[in-house]
Amino acid sequence: MQPIRLVVCGLGLAALLAGRAGDWPRFLGPTGDGTSSERGLLASFPSEGPPRLWARAIGAGYSAPSVRGDLLVLHHREGDEEIVEAMDAGTGTTRWRHADPSRFSDPYGYNNGPRSTPLLTADRCYTFGAEGRLLCLELAAGRRLWSRDTGREWQVPEAFFGVGSTPLLEGDKLIVMVGGMPDAGVVAFDPADGRTLWESVGRSTWEGTPKTGWRGEPAVDWAEEDKQASYTTPVAATIHGRRQVLCVTRQGLVSLDPDHGTVNFKYWFRSDVPQSVNAMTPVVSGDLILISAAYYRIGSVLLRVAPDGRSVSPVWRSTALEVHWSTPILRDGLLYAFSGRNEPDARFRCVEFATGRLAWERDERWRRNTRQPDVYGRGSMILADDRLIVLGEGGLLGLFRPEAEAAVELARHQLPDLHYPCWTAPVLAEKRLYLRSEARLICLDLAAKE
Repeated sequence: MQPIRLVVCGLGLAALLAGRAGDWPRFLGPTGDGTSSERGLLASFPSEGPPRLWARAIGAGYSAPSVRGDLLVLHHREGDEEIVEAMDAGTGTTRWRHADPSRFSDPYGYNNGPRSTPLLTADRCYTFGAEGRLLCLELAAGRRLWSRDTGREWQVPEAFFGVGSTPLLEGDKLIVMVGGMPDAGVVAFDPADGRTLWESVGRSTWEGTPKTGWRGEPAVDWAEEDKQASYTTPVAATIHGRRQVLCVTRQGLVSLDPDHGTVNFKYWFRSDVPQSVNAMTPVVSGDLILISAAYYRIGSVLLRVAPDGRSVSPVWRSTALEVHWSTPILRDGLLYAFSGRNEPDARFRCVEFATGRLAWERDERWRRNTRQPDVYGRGSMILADDRLIVLGEGGLLGLFRPEAEAAVELARHQLPDLHYPCWTAPVLAEKRLYLRSEARLICLDLAAKE
């Protein structure tokens, strides 16, 4: 069972995907599922690790770089400014920089940089800052075209860790998890000029909904101060012939009609503990949707969409996967994922997509005071050339062959200048692998040699 490939529909999405085959122009890559079609990559690592092309110091943040053509764009924080910086993808030299003031301070002591990943089209760059600044820049030179202060305009309640959802371009709409009250959890903007096209999700969606999985399953009593936005990114998919945008908000999964924002269906999915988040982007295959979280044993649920596209029903629910933020890779009916909320909980697991059965696991537990551990912790991964490229949160780079029977590690290399926390997934473009920590961005040559 393979992940669905998103159908190109509408001029906006066509522009997004019209670059070279090796581009990585948005969060989770060209198909939005952490997979790449690139071939001819290293099957193992030299003793000194993959060849290094360049490395440089960067500002704070968890935003992944995006690559289109010979341009790499990174969103990061330097001092009191959020920086959108375009670099030469092959050398790391700066092409242009755009700066905006930022006063964001993470209330839990994590870094104060942006969390969302730039979205690149043929001529534009869209970013979403930690305080909710939605920004559109000219890709070639970094000139500001428009911006919206979503936090102020929609009076968004303060999030636990700042804004962490990346915008989605679907057709001629830029769809953003804003988290506005009372019914602007998700907002569609005109990507050309930033005009609001529709608002959806909130009180009218959830009021009176049974809190599935909670003791006694009480109904939702909507509170104005509650948070709506999560740290997941919307996913567009065609299910039963109907185009849908799937958003995992703080309250749970919502399916929206991308044209008008009307709700197709909803499914309550959150921990009953207030200090919890949803952070994993959903995995979609056919009419099945997987969502997962790691707080207080909420676990995972696989949902099947009804033929009329108006409801979902659980296929299985289990704690075999408790995914914190990284997105599982689905290949041949198997999910490969890092499970666990904290470092001492970490497991690398393979789970059958259709049944939730645990096929195998590796113990990847470690404690954060170990500067460079020999395990991956809560790693993240992408799939390319039939191999899983894994980055551990302590800077350990690994290469695995996806197998149903056991984890087959082909190579590993501890990157000396990447340290905890490496919480950004790898990025692959034109056989170059880009990896970041809170302070460093490095570029490795992953091309197989003759």
